Amino acid sequence: MALTHPRAHGRPAGDLAAAPLFGLEPRRIPRHEIPAGELPPDVAYQIIHDELMLDGNARLNLATFVSTWAEPHADRLMAECADKNMIDKDEYPSTAELEARCVSMLAHLWHAPDPASPVGCSTTGSSEAAMLGGLALKRRWQRARAAAGRAPGAPNLVMGANVQVCWEKFANYWDVEPRLVPLEGDRFHLSAAEAARACDENTIGVVAVLGSTFDGSYEPVADICAALDRLQEATGLDVPVHVDGASGAFVAPFLDPGLAWDFRLPRVASINASGHKYGLVYPGVGWILWRDAGALPDDLIFWVSYLGDTMPTFALNFSRPGAQVVMQYYNFLRLGFEGYRSVHQYCRDVATRLATEIARLGPFELLTAGDQLPVFAFTVRGGARNFTVFDVSAALRERGWLVPAYTFPANRQDLAALRVVVKRGFSHDMADMLIADLRQQLPRLRGQPGPARHAAAGTSFHH
Repeated sequence: MALTHPRAHGRPAGDLAAAPLFGLEPRRIPRHEIPAGELPPDVAYQIIHDELMLDGNARLNLATFVSTWAEPHADRLMAECADKNMIDKDEYPSTAELEARCVSMLAHLWHAPDPASPVGCSTTGSSEAAMLGGLALKRRWQRARAAAGRAPGAPNLVMGANVQVCWEKFANYWDVEPRLVPLEGDRFHLSAAEAARACDENTIGVVAVLGSTFDGSYEPVADICAALDRLQEATGLDVPVHVDGASGAFVAPFLDPGLAWDFRLPRVASINASGHKYGLVYPGVGWILWRDAGALPDDLIFWVSYLGDTMPTFALNFSRPGAQVVMQYYNFLRLGFEGYRSVHQYCRDVATRLATEIARLGPFELLTAGDQLPVFAFTVRGGARNFTVFDVSAALRERGWLVPAYTFPANRQDLAALRVVVKRGFSHDMADMLIADLRQQLPRLRGQPGPARHAAAGTSFHH
């Protein structure tokens, strides 16, 4: 089975015919095979440019958490660094230095015990960072059991059913049982009591999500840690916590400084974050930090002789671009703490106002209000019989808006919702345009004889 089908999305299956305006003799250009000869660069560019016009407008993409706007100076820096390989630290020592500075800045931001000697690295995104955090948890658990003279056992990882799909991939790829705590009623993420109840002697850790992708809510990290403290007092089980801060780790420090979720909590062993989400960088860059050297088993670190230098590495990827790391450092330097606070506060203000206006339209009910992550979810009230959230999503797409509709995971597959992610570059004016388009579509939706679209079996939204 091909993971990427060459004829996906109903695209033409035959060859491409170059238009006369390209100045070419009539010829066929294959779509799915490498052409036999060369094309002039401007012709190749125009062909690809024209096809990409069918993509959605990134600025109207309210589905993705990924950054879709950056300052021109950041764009310029990324272009200047596009040819730099992040792994070649001996050849690009200045790029490597900027990575180290970013790790140090995050160690201070997340209250590491010794931020002057941070333990962490950049990655290609939060998915790789989460995998590294999970691997460290598993290896620490294995070493602890071996030191106690106990059998290897079957490791498990406790997390809410609302986790991003990368955690299910981690469990699958590295033979760890995923203990997915289902949602219940109005509880849309992991609770402290449920987390502690799911742990046993084979639990390598608990994943707490600072900003659920389903509704933008923070999981109660401090309460989860406190429940695990009580579990250790009662049973002796010492279960560490990994915070998946893909989005929230770049929001909470600036907007919710009094919220305890990071290394201020002794049970938090590691934190991952996406620089390309609310870190304000284009994809893809992520970050993973550990509390200290003791939280990252040294047998996971490789010392590699490469291009004249010996360097430590803990990564799933080797070669990867350095441009995004440079852009991350640019944002830290350019914006500073107050700049990040201002950007994210504006996003939260837009999100909360937009959520309020959508609730006032009548047929919608808020699940969250955008007052944690600048993200909110809403559903169609039970009294609306003529349309579903999937109809609303399709209607907004006609105007260019990408607003995802999806069902929640177990045990709330009965709940279908729409979600809006407010990012840098999405303004109050754009929110007004979204409201106007939604209001304009409502009479048509209400006039339908019945819902036109329903969720496919098992439908959910994973990013």
